[in-house]
Amino acid sequence: MKRKQHSTEFKSRVALEAIRGEKTINEIASTYEVHTNVVCLWKKQALERFPQLFTDKRSKENQENSKLKDRLYQQIGQLQVELDWLKKLVPAKAGKDWYQRLKPEAAW
Repeated sequence: MKRKQHSTEFKSRVALEAIRGEKTINEIASTYEVHTNVVCLWKKQALERFPQLFTDKRSKENQENSKLKDRLYQQIGQLQVELDWLKKLVPAKAGKDWYQRLKPEAAW
């Protein structure tokens, strides 16, 4: 037997009716033809997620941007260190084709 897939609007409607408490869970379940456990589950999920509806999205975006910025600055620093190390490794007078003039035994 295949499970029914309910839309989010349907789940929201059932959960809201359960939260209101005007009908019993059994009445709601029979009205919408779903199991009572499902009605209880949707009600619980709605109540758990309800506070998130009123959180400030800008503060969350600012935190994410700050984390991204920190990661990028760390990556820039790492690349700068690697560049400095490579500059010391290759003499400035070697020219652009320095890697072609390396002896085979001196290869990486």
